[in-house]
Amino acid sequence: MVIYLPELSKASLEFPPVSQALTEPDGLLAMGGDLSPQRLLKAYQNGIFPWFSPGDPLLWWSPSQRAIFTPGVLKLNRTLRKLLHHSSFQITINKAFPAVIRACSAPRASQQGTWIVPDIQQAYITLHQQGHAHSVEVWSEGELVGGCYGVMVGQLFCGESMFNTLPNTAKIALVALQQHLSSFATGYIDCQMMNPFLQQLGAQPLSRRTYLTLLANHKSLLCPADIWRVQDILLEL
Repeated sequence: MVIYLPELSKASLEFPPVSQALTEPDGLLAMGGDLSPQRLLKAYQNGIFPWFSPGDPLLWWSPSQRAIFTPGVLKLNRTLRKLLHHSSFQITINKAFPAVIRACSAPRASQQGTWIVPDIQQAYITLHQQGHAHSVEVWSEGELVGGCYGVMVGQLFCGESMFNTLPNTAKIALVALQQHLSSFATGYIDCQMMNPFLQQLGAQPLSRRTYLTLLANHKSLLCPADIWRVQDILLEL
């Protein structure tokens, strides 16, 4: 099957309308361009994100359905409560963003490679340094054992990836993230494409049109100046 994709120019930050995204594969919108902070922010502000495999061109997506955690849906279940009661985890914000994205880039057991290639890592580290990308870390005895990262667009958190080296610590990071977001925003977390893990945690599918409305309502809202300073956070049990 031949697929025609618009090729982005490095001289312009403009994307095609998301209504032009393909239905097969779902959401594929364009190729090319670059991973500059300006282009990445433009993409997120319009419901678009990069995703490609090693050796592929730079691909941009806006799927017909988004996986969304609505406010308050991420809760500590019995298993997580028991784990927290019997462990001495420390949970932090923005303490080790580069380490989190490197850990997220490690191939899963079911994968042969990773889309979080060095160019992607550096692009999001730059966004972090500019105050747009953030991480939540879970530590055990000083060792990073779980976490997640993403991009803040106004008051909507666009999650990118997560990891754990101890069972359930990625879930703990997500719960901590939503609790933190709820202290200054509604607490919505966009996780892009649905998968069984996200569905198990309570993510809901949102149509592209509904998602774009949600995005429009959040992207111009400001965050308090110090909300993403490096800090410890405590989970409400």
